[in-house]
Amino acid sequence: MRKFKLAVVGATGAVGREMINMLEKREFPIQSIRFFASHKSVGKKLIYRGKEIQVELLNKNSGKEIDIALFSAGSNVSKEFAPYFILNGCYVIDNSNAWRMDTDVPLVVPEVNSHVLKRDKKLIANPNCSTIQMVIVLKPIHDYAKVKRVIVSTYQSVSGAGQKGIDELTKQIQEYGKGKHTLAVNTNTFKYQIAFNVIPQIDIFMDNNYTKEEMKMTNETKKIMNSYDIEVSATCVRVPIIRAHSESVWIETEKTITPLVARNLLCKANGICIMDDPNIYKYPMPILAEGQQITYVGRIRQDISLKKHNALTLWIVSDNLLKGAALNAVQIAEELIKII
Repeated sequence: MRKFKLAVVGATGAVGREMINMLEKREFPIQSIRFFASHKSVGKKLIYRGKEIQVELLNKNSGKEIDIALFSAGSNVSKEFAPYFILNGCYVIDNSNAWRMDTDVPLVVPEVNSHVLKRDKKLIANPNCSTIQMVIVLKPIHDYAKVKRVIVSTYQSVSGAGQKGIDELTKQIQEYGKGKHTLAVNTNTFKYQIAFNVIPQIDIFMDNNYTKEEMKMTNETKKIMNSYDIEVSATCVRVPIIRAHSESVWIETEKTITPLVARNLLCKANGICIMDDPNIYKYPMPILAEGQQITYVGRIRQDISLKKHNALTLWIVSDNLLKGAALNAVQIAEELIKII
């Protein structure tokens, strides 16, 4: 088997570390691997397959002699440095939102649309975390009954804001235990206190009063599904959970679909596990999904507000650092090496 020279850009961040972990766990065929980050992390050592590898400073020449680079260092870094990697013949799988809606850039969830990967497309976008876990559930339902409309509310963990989000929640919980119960405690990452609270805002508000995160879900879903007539309305909420995003999803279809049919479809789909038995209180929760490479689906039921049996309500939970970011990027790389 051919082996590849890889790079992880943003290697010391929460997602970067999980990319490294997934490459090792999934035994990606690697000839060599290099880690890049900002000057703050230069010199740090990360472990890959039992070996210490020193983190290097990212620069314009870092992409030389690299086959595939996984970027997770934010949109500004991607916009500045990814083009240099591509000029050196490297494929870039970018986890930021820099190019997701660019018509020339494939936006890929392998279980849904790996066919859009092409040998001559050097730049590939990794979708938003909350979008990824939703579209892999929508895909089998859409193929069977054609999805018309989706209304989703997300319950997104603080790790979606990176390590600084985790640190802020942890510190607030500690301070809360010391009797500091105000909303003004250490609110650097989030607009308000996140400990023991929920914040109905992720990213900035747009002109239509939806947030940027909510519009990402709308626009990315249409592109990934290659179905621009699907209507999507999202409400994205930050919750005081360390890891794994949850979503309450309402799906309207053109064709009649029952919960039993939906379960059978989802059971056969790659990357999905049904966890749905109300009689024994069995349903997905973030605490169960953390660290898992599977997306869990439960609470599958017929919508009772429509007389036609063409709407379902269900609950989706997935580890946002894995399937929502690092795992999906590695899976894209796994599909990519089949065609390059």
